Amino acid sequence: MKLDLREALRQQIIIGDGAMGTYLYQMGFPVGISYEELNLLKPDVIADVHKRYYEAGARLIETNTFSANREKLSKYGLEEDVEAINRAGVELARKAVGNDAYVVGAIGSIRAGMRKNFRTVTIKEDLRQQIEILLDTQVDGLLLESFYDLEELLLALKIIRKLSSLPVICQFATEGTGTTQDGVKLHDAFAMLKQNGADVVGFNCRSGPNGLLRSLEKVAAAGDVLPYSIFPNAGIPDYVDGRFTYAATPEYFAETAIKFADLGARIIGGCCGTTPEHIAAMSKAIAMYTPEPTAVVNEQQNVSRAVLPEREPVKASDEITQAAVEPNIIDLVKQRHTVIVELDPPRDLDIEKFMKGAHALKEAKVDALTMADNSLAVTRMSNLALGYLVKEQTGLRPLIHIACRDRNLIGTQSHMMGLHALGIDHVLAVTGDPARFGDLPGSSSVYDLTSFEIIRMIKQLNQGVAFSGKALKKQANFIVGAAFNPNVKHLDKAVQRLERKIEAGTDYIMTQPVYDAQLIEKIYEATKHLSIPIFIGIMPLASGGNAEYLHNEVPGIQLSDEVRQRMSGLKGEEGRAMGVQIAKELLDTAMKYFNGIYLMTPFLSYEMTVQLTNYVWEKSGRAISTCTH
Repeated sequence: MKLDLREALRQQIIIGDGAMGTYLYQMGFPVGISYEELNLLKPDVIADVHKRYYEAGARLIETNTFSANREKLSKYGLEEDVEAINRAGVELARKAVGNDAYVVGAIGSIRAGMRKNFRTVTIKEDLRQQIEILLDTQVDGLLLESFYDLEELLLALKIIRKLSSLPVICQFATEGTGTTQDGVKLHDAFAMLKQNGADVVGFNCRSGPNGLLRSLEKVAAAGDVLPYSIFPNAGIPDYVDGRFTYAATPEYFAETAIKFADLGARIIGGCCGTTPEHIAAMSKAIAMYTPEPTAVVNEQQNVSRAVLPEREPVKASDEITQAAVEPNIIDLVKQRHTVIVELDPPRDLDIEKFMKGAHALKEAKVDALTMADNSLAVTRMSNLALGYLVKEQTGLRPLIHIACRDRNLIGTQSHMMGLHALGIDHVLAVTGDPARFGDLPGSSSVYDLTSFEIIRMIKQLNQGVAFSGKALKKQANFIVGAAFNPNVKHLDKAVQRLERKIEAGTDYIMTQPVYDAQLIEKIYEATKHLSIPIFIGIMPLASGGNAEYLHNEVPGIQLSDEVRQRMSGLKGEEGRAMGVQIAKELLDTAMKYFNGIYLMTPFLSYEMTVQLTNYVWEKSGRAISTCTH
């Protein structure tokens, strides 16, 4: 006889299932439809997905009802089908799996992190409708998942507790900030959920294993509240040629499942991007799991406020003279080794450390300071504003990233015109990571333009022609770069894509970080026929955890086994020192083949990229190189 879910959690770790929506997407069902409606339209498909997860080892099965509330279904004209879709979702899950599996009714947030004004009474009515339907079926419990703020999650939990004593699992979507979206500390939020009748608390979505592991470490360090449930994404999604892909492997999920278990997780499954293969790997790992005592370190940063050095701002007249005589990046890299350094704009309103880093890099004589455009879809300060401040206060050349994600055609041209007016003429055109996986998942990804199209449009401004085709009174003078990911299985195909960007008008290339000297040589051989310069990306690693996160969860980055082994277990100053040493070894190879060097600064630790910039100058002596690629 199957144990009650609460009793089962006291005796064992239960493996949850993986993604439904992204798995259906991988099977060919397009974005923009209601995946919950497939309970009625394609019941055999939904049942088969449940069966695959069950056969992979999942014993906690979520019904395909995550967005089966009136508000979400109304977008597809399905608001009258709430009951039919929810009942079918439970029936399909129940019939597809064995009697030893626990079927839980999945209920998602209605606000879903959006700033849209929902009336509380409407949210309450819609939640109550779905909850009452699911409670009238054969579910073993309810799962409240992907909630962003405590207020809405408590609202749902209180409704359930007035109607039923069934087990309830409550999960927040978080990116490791330590608080809910409405500003409540996670441990305090969990305590309030326990007080109001939750049986299990935890996290899902928003982050891969690394981010959720950090969140779990924080709450576990504050003291146990309830059993934990963890359902991470398969890393950060990549968006290539109109398709979403995920980087995290089943093997990586197996390793992190053990770490989650050591921190008290009693339910471990997967969210976006996970497949039956991920679940099977975790199931196998947990089957052989023996708990070990784990000391959880509650890390605190002791950061003193930096004081900016006093400097005379660059006068406008000086800027004009400098611009008139200073060669652009393309001219420089044809003559000598040239260093571009990336420094991330801050996620808050304090630019003190950023500007101190910019001044330090100016002293190190970098040739350009590049700033991403809300990378990984995480909201940061405007790189246009910071680019201007860098230019005005340090005299450094700003190189601004332009993402297709955030602006439509109108906004993109307006942005480019603003850059021109400020005298910022070096840019990097990128697609941009999907908005729904960033810190404001309710925002829209625009994608009016592809990376190829935005390159063409920017170069069109150089001809004095607007995006609309209308003649402009002046011509711009943008130097346009494009991104290149060499960390792929088929390098030749990636180079073919690169050739298309060159045809579109790209002036130079900046690569994703490379962590393998042999790959640098392969990149040279594969691209030496190209007519434009390439800046090889080198990003020093900060710790062993940072290395594993980049390798397993960030699209476009692959670390060699040797690098991962050398970084394994290193933290703090020891980790940063090894990261710099590995980067120097990579630079030894990169400088043999390429004049262009692109250094990325981890966590605003600009001291690391200052060291590496000085290393480039020591090796080259700022001598004129015969290498022009």
